[in-house]
Amino acid sequence: MKRNSLFLATALLISLAGCKSAPVQEETWISNALDVASCQLKQTAEELTGTNQIPRSVYSGYDMNFLDSQLQRKDKSYIDSLHPNPSAKELLQRYIRGIEDWTSGFFPGSLWYAYEMTGDEKLKSRAIQYTNMLNPIRRLKNTHDVGFMINCSYGNALRLSPNDTIKAVIMETADNLSARFNPEIGCIRSWDFGEWNFPVIIDNMMNLDLLFNATKLSGNPKYYDIAVKHAQTTMKNHFRPDYTSYHVVSYNNDGTVEKKQTHQGKNDGSAWSRGQAWAVYGYTSCYRETKDTAFLQEATNIADMIMKRVTTDDCIPYWDYDAPTGKSTPRDASAAAITASALLELSTLTPEGKKYFDYAETILKNLSSDKYLAVKGSNQGFVLMHSTGSLPHGSEIDVPLNYADYYYLEALQRYRNLTK
Repeated sequence: MKRNSLFLATALLISLAGCKSAPVQEETWISNALDVASCQLKQTAEELTGTNQIPRSVYSGYDMNFLDSQLQRKDKSYIDSLHPNPSAKELLQRYIRGIEDWTSGFFPGSLWYAYEMTGDEKLKSRAIQYTNMLNPIRRLKNTHDVGFMINCSYGNALRLSPNDTIKAVIMETADNLSARFNPEIGCIRSWDFGEWNFPVIIDNMMNLDLLFNATKLSGNPKYYDIAVKHAQTTMKNHFRPDYTSYHVVSYNNDGTVEKKQTHQGKNDGSAWSRGQAWAVYGYTSCYRETKDTAFLQEATNIADMIMKRVTTDDCIPYWDYDAPTGKSTPRDASAAAITASALLELSTLTPEGKKYFDYAETILKNLSSDKYLAVKGSNQGFVLMHSTGSLPHGSEIDVPLNYADYYYLEALQRYRNLTK
């Protein structure tokens, strides 16, 4: 095993009460998951060849009374921003998007991870095909999500099939992301829409790996410095005393905070599940790259909060930690997969690593059970079921999501590396 001696020596009793592993045989669950993932990914890649489109999710509808019961808001203005319900013809069909969608990097990234774990050359060929589709993203300047788009696709290509063109794509993309950094505020601007002055979302922590990689490739410290400053400013302003994170913090031009809100959570003060996952993943990555113990402390504090606040019997969280719970409350498998991947890495960085490894293992085994893992040929070609995109917008509720698949496969790869 690749766990250090402190990791192995730690014998902490952890609070996994009620957090039960699904009855999956340990010797077969990983091979079964990879078999399903490979089948689903190859079939989808073949079906979408020539469309210049990326699979994102499936079309799902919503009931207004249900949304209202979940959000419990006196202010009903969210109704004005609801996505229209899909037509009967579209319902439960595959939802595909062009390459400028913020999720476009996850499908090629999933192909890369599946190839890495199986050695299947057909998966590699498809990974190259769908990664090359994203080449024009290197010139995109109107979004922070280029980290997701390029680092998950070209970043994995650089690891697994390096060539001379990849560095140029990553560097040009990093320059465009860096141009969104405001030194007076100390953050990279997230969105160019809405009524916020300078919005920064917790998701933006996930784009910093692109900048760290750019410094490694170029030797230029400016990308590293921007990433560190963004993480420091976010750590100062995004978190509550209990280490839950706001979704959106908007800044005034002088760097003071304009407002703290949510866009995809239950309300401004709630803990939106995927936001907490972005946070623990982002600060774990920041510690890996900087060795700044402030980032490690932040990551462990967030991880401990997650393990305390997730109350489901299988550790797959509801869409918001503060959502009213019941049999119909949607889960978010994407939040679980991101958390599992983050905690597996965190387990190698701290003497208390065993408790994070065990928790991540429980998540992975449960995601690999029949409750969440698709049957081959079903689920419109996606790997996992039961994720939630944005409930307040009536968007992608209890559906597969391409980023759930990506972080699930990344977590499987990290798990396999740790248990070889």
